[in-house]
Amino acid sequence: MASYAAGGAVAAVGVSGVASWSQITPALRPLWTLLNAAAFALGLWLMWKGQQPAWLGRIGRVPALAGPGPGKGQGPWQRVRGPLRAGAAGSLWVAWPCGLLQSALLVAALTDGALAGATVMAVFAATSAPGLVFGPWVWRRLLRGGDVAVRERWLMRAAGALIVVASGWALSHGLWERTGAFCVPL
Repeated sequence: MASYAAGGAVAAVGVSGVASWSQITPALRPLWTLLNAAAFALGLWLMWKGQQPAWLGRIGRVPALAGPGPGKGQGPWQRVRGPLRAGAAGSLWVAWPCGLLQSALLVAALTDGALAGATVMAVFAATSAPGLVFGPWVWRRLLRGGDVAVRERWLMRAAGALIVVASGWALSHGLWERTGAFCVPL
């Protein structure tokens, strides 16, 4: 909640600097297009294969420690220990590339100041926390019984379809207005 509130405060204060950035937005448009085209391709891959690419599954993993010690037998994930380390990891959650989180930051950016932006994001954190708690529980219930691998593939395909729709919309948004200008005789 603290990182969300800080992110909301930064977003609210940062909007004043956006006007000066408006001059560089044409330079960022190709990068935005490439990012959405890559997301579109990833969505198609997920729909086709029903599993994420191997390189994507390796992101964020730490090699298991060899020999006796705290990492032995824990697999490739490293456990976060202690409240300070857990808090530090949790504070980075505001940087997660989540559309709902980014839209909440946008709402915080439209507020009157840092305190209002922080309040918007604190409320967002409090209301979205149950989904983060119960989401894994629902996921496990969906995968319980039957052939788990088949269900996982279909859920991955559904996620891919959602990515295709979202990135396809982002790629085509405004396309007709821009191309229509060339098709209308003067």
